[in-house]
Amino acid sequence: MATYTITHRQVTDDYLVVQTLEGTEIGTGQSVTLAGLGATLNGTYTVVAVPVYEFLGVDDEGDFIFNTDEIITDQLMVAKTHADIARGPVAGTFTFTATCTWIVSANVVEWLGIASSTANDTAFIGTCVNAANAYAYRRRREAGYFDSLTTAPGDDAKLGTVMYAATLYRERGSVDSFSSFEQMGNPVPFGSSGQINRLLGINRSQVA
Repeated sequence: MATYTITHRQVTDDYLVVQTLEGTEIGTGQSVTLAGLGATLNGTYTVVAVPVYEFLGVDDEGDFIFNTDEIITDQLMVAKTHADIARGPVAGTFTFTATCTWIVSANVVEWLGIASSTANDTAFIGTCVNAANAYAYRRRREAGYFDSLTTAPGDDAKLGTVMYAATLYRERGSVDSFSSFEQMGNPVPFGSSGQINRLLGINRSQVA
């Protein structure tokens, strides 16, 4: 969970716009929780735009109007039915929790081809699944993709996430990889990393 400081807020034509102290990677369609803006404005919202200009309102056709002569960076816009409030300073915060759920433990058990034998195995598979989901989502965001947190962007990305979780599980208790033995020299690379990266579409320029 990430927490950011809100420095300004305004409400115009039933849209709330906040400006943050620092830049964020929040995009449209993602959920944020606002606090410190007053009881009538606090709450959880879905981001509808990330404007870089002063917001002036909505025209008769429902399009956003901006003052392109006034650049205001680090803004987020959400829908909020409320009386207009002129842009002004405020001491607020917003939190953003990116919990990715592309895969579940059953996907990893299927890939491994064996069922977990103990409660500890089951728990550790769940830990690996959580780590792989977070890793895959974060790395694709870093590569320029904007994905749903709940649905994998494709079967290739889903398989890459499953493979990464399974690799983490198979490395359990090892020194530096699942095939490593400290007294037997350097291990032979197992080769999964490149395939995982290809399936996730990372370590390269963004593609459609």
